[in-house]
Amino acid sequence: MPMVTTSYDDHVGTILFNNAETRNSLSNALLDELISAFQECTERKVRVIILRAERGVKVWSSGFDISELPVSGRDPLSYNDPLEQALREIQKIPAPVIAMIEGSVWGGACDLAFICDLTVGCPSASFAITPAKIGVPYNASGIMHFLNVVGPRIAREMFYTAKPIAADRAFQVGILNYLVPAEELEAFTQNLAHQIAENSPLAISVIKEQLRLLANSHPLNPDTFERMQGLRRKAYDSADYREGKTAFLEKRKPHFEGK
Repeated sequence: MPMVTTSYDDHVGTILFNNAETRNSLSNALLDELISAFQECTERKVRVIILRAERGVKVWSSGFDISELPVSGRDPLSYNDPLEQALREIQKIPAPVIAMIEGSVWGGACDLAFICDLTVGCPSASFAITPAKIGVPYNASGIMHFLNVVGPRIAREMFYTAKPIAADRAFQVGILNYLVPAEELEAFTQNLAHQIAENSPLAISVIKEQLRLLANSHPLNPDTFERMQGLRRKAYDSADYREGKTAFLEKRKPHFEGK
């Protein structure tokens, strides 16, 4: 059974997470299917894409599959890893992507939702970015995604505490564009997508790319970039990184020592 399915209605494509057994964890296999689904939508020239989970789920996505984290000494979020490729695919695809959120969103799936152009959620939605719970040093591009959506104060809170932000506050701080009752979520999102699809797809694709370029126009000098990479390397070479992954797989609370 595919982990991701795709359907089409006029100019709107819908990509559905279809792996409830793992709470739609972002395994490499699922991410490969997700990337292929976005590419298929581009080939079909859809004007809007909805990214969603099954109706009634408690977890939209549980985030990156921790069992697939690399061993200590290798960057867990390198440029060519499937999650990073999926995030770039959403950014570069010409059609706007709407994340339809029902249920909780964890870890790397939070980044996935944030990189979408618009988000529509219901009261069961919540968002938690959790690398600090498992000793993973998040990468610069991912942190920038959060800064662009919620600003530095909320980004610090989310990364430092690793606690979920509930739907009502997510709407207040700009994570959600719209917060609607669960029974209205699907119809509202479909209506929004079709409203967008009626506008000029060329104009929207140009505006989307301009927004991406402006959001990413934060130049770093080589020394600063190397320092950031060195800081991250210190974390993923650490005993804390090994402990975080081991504790998660053993379903126990990690014991971090800061080394």
